[in-house]
Amino acid sequence: MMKLRAAEARGKANFGWLDARHSFSFGHYYDPEWMGHSALRVINQDLVAPGGGFATHPHANMEILTCVLSGTIEHRDSLGHAEQIPAGDFQLMSAGSGIRHSEYNPSQTEPLSLLQIWIEPNEHGTTPGYQQKKIETRPGMTLVASPDGEDGSFRIRQQARVWRLQLPEGESLEWALQGRHGYLHMISGELTGNGLAARPGDGLLSRDEPTWVLTASRGSEALLFDLP
Repeated sequence: MMKLRAAEARGKANFGWLDARHSFSFGHYYDPEWMGHSALRVINQDLVAPGGGFATHPHANMEILTCVLSGTIEHRDSLGHAEQIPAGDFQLMSAGSGIRHSEYNPSQTEPLSLLQIWIEPNEHGTTPGYQQKKIETRPGMTLVASPDGEDGSFRIRQQARVWRLQLPEGESLEWALQGRHGYLHMISGELTGNGLAARPGDGLLSRDEPTWVLTASRGSEALLFDLP
């Protein structure tokens, strides 16, 4: 079963400093039909105004992955990290038993664009941790996160894998899933997954579709989630 999560159907929030789109229920946006997909709980597309940001707040028992699309994040947390995360880098916070953090746009002139992703862990109360990596841009699928940290990816506490997809115009590839559920979030371009078209902000999801055939009608970038 394949299904489209259209970009325009997502939840919306605008607080002046933040303009956000929610693929799944989050904050004031609640839709019982869209509470997540398998262990994937949140995909938020956030545009943060110059100087804006998320003040210090807590999390627990969640794997929180951030993909910086443009601009830079200034990160601080209760573990003592004070980092700058530029476009192209990914950040992972394993909240575990509890972590407090803040995320700001340090620029006073340029907006910050990012994807915030939450994956529910299969272990609770673990030691919290922080990781940051630059994921190289190259054609095909590049592993971002996995249960065992294979190929230098982030290690997450879930039987899930996250891939970054770069697919040039006119090219196709086959994605063989290890889990029962798949999800694709489009960042740019246009492609089809098993014949279903997706454009920026769209999501494609599947259950019990062991293989996806992805074909780009325009050069495309997306995130792929192989989920239990």
